[in-house]
Amino acid sequence: MTETLLSVEDIHVGYGPIEAVRGVSLTVRRGEIVTVIGANGAGKTSTLMCISGMLRSSQGRIRFDGEDITDLPAHALVGRGLAQVPEGRRIFPRLTVLENLELGAYLRRDKPGIRADFDKVFHLFPILRERQSQAGGTLSGGEQQMLAIGRALMSRPKLLLMDEPSMGVAPILTARIFERIRELNKEGMTILLVEQNAHLALQTAQRGYVIEIGQIVLEDDASRLLANPRVREAYLGDE
Repeated sequence: MTETLLSVEDIHVGYGPIEAVRGVSLTVRRGEIVTVIGANGAGKTSTLMCISGMLRSSQGRIRFDGEDITDLPAHALVGRGLAQVPEGRRIFPRLTVLENLELGAYLRRDKPGIRADFDKVFHLFPILRERQSQAGGTLSGGEQQMLAIGRALMSRPKLLLMDEPSMGVAPILTARIFERIRELNKEGMTILLVEQNAHLALQTAQRGYVIEIGQIVLEDDASRLLANPRVREAYLGDE
């Protein structure tokens, strides 16, 4: 059995009196893509932000790479190998493409490795090499998403958390980005993918979870979720 890299057990996340995540549990095994799908407001992003240390769970545990990280802040998790590509990209618009990527490697001191990872990012997304001196804010939505992914990769993560990578991105660039996500996974990258485009997410992932009103209501292999009548009706637009 493949080793479990991330284990989330019964987490609860609230915003004042509103509980956005109500007892979510999930696992991600090393080397796989796992997706969490659901409607807007279902708790997908809150779950991801809790895993990455941006939000606190009022109960439950989170274990990553054999360590309990439940109470660790976000900045302490990057050095342990957990990086997030946030919803809305959140690049630094006034910094150049190269400077944004350099910030992704701010904890690292291995200069040869950093240079190799620059080359890897530029291989994945050649447009970033062409525009490395350009301000990030002048890029298109899809190019900014590529930059956000590249920035996360520069920390050399063991687990890549991706929040809505297709949001605000033209279809042709969305297809290219998801091709690169699959390529990264084939090279061994473990990915937890939150995505509203359920069809694309389930085509990309090996396993999936369906979240509704802050709770996991289904989990299965992605191919079986794609064929599940309930999923097809609710998230794939089938009658």
